[in-house]
Amino acid sequence: MDLFNSKKPEQNKIKVTDAIKDRIPDGLFLACPYCGEQIYNKELGAYRVCPKCNYGFRLQAHERVALLTEDFVEMNADLTIEHSDFPGYEEKLARAKKQTEMNESVLTGTATIEGEKVALGIMDAYFMMASLGSMTGEKITRLFEYATENRLPVVMFTASGGARMQEGINSLMQMAKVSAAVAAHQEAGLLYLVVLTDPTTGGVTASFAMQGDVTLAEPHALVGFAGARVIESTIHEKLPKDFQRVETLLENGFVDKIVPRQDMADMIANIVSLHQQEAE
Repeated sequence: MDLFNSKKPEQNKIKVTDAIKDRIPDGLFLACPYCGEQIYNKELGAYRVCPKCNYGFRLQAHERVALLTEDFVEMNADLTIEHSDFPGYEEKLARAKKQTEMNESVLTGTATIEGEKVALGIMDAYFMMASLGSMTGEKITRLFEYATENRLPVVMFTASGGARMQEGINSLMQMAKVSAAVAAHQEAGLLYLVVLTDPTTGGVTASFAMQGDVTLAEPHALVGFAGARVIESTIHEKLPKDFQRVETLLENGFVDKIVPRQDMADMIANIVSLHQQEAE
């Protein structure tokens, strides 16, 4: 009998008790939002993915750019709402700008991904949960207009908690404005590729997140319109665990392919290349 290895492998794992947690520096261990696994921070690697289930932890827009390309040129960086009477809104905007080093919840520009030039938009969940404000919609609309004029495909990474309540109807109207720009881009025979990231909800899901020619998604991303609790209270039934996860969307035809974060750049470049060959 091997006295040193008599225990089962799972019993040899160190349990992170509350007492131990009190002595661990903040941020050293993280819990995966999807599978619940306790992960040593450095195990996530450059792509920030769970080693057990491949869930992609949320990234800031500039972090995602660094994973995709080395020649990103930003557009319309200075666009921001100038004034609002909504109580506390300007203070929230100031905090979001400081945290993300952005003036709005979406980063837009041009880039080359694995040799393919694209117009690139990345929504940042760290900026007021990537809520769709009037200037968010304006930046995305201008991105599509630029792409249409310059015959470029658009790659859009979506993430959002929905329309920005502090801007009322002006926020909701962005759904229609961006959708019109998407339609003009598609009528010109150009490719629109969407990548759904965690979370993509509300008005963004109800508009340009679901209007792509090709729809990719990161593993286990939450995608839906209304929240699960709202739906359950409406239909008076308990929803399945993965009701709004992209794996369920894939099964029902709303997503074309789920792509691990580390493979995303290659996949985007291959799709863009194939589309350009078709157009020639």
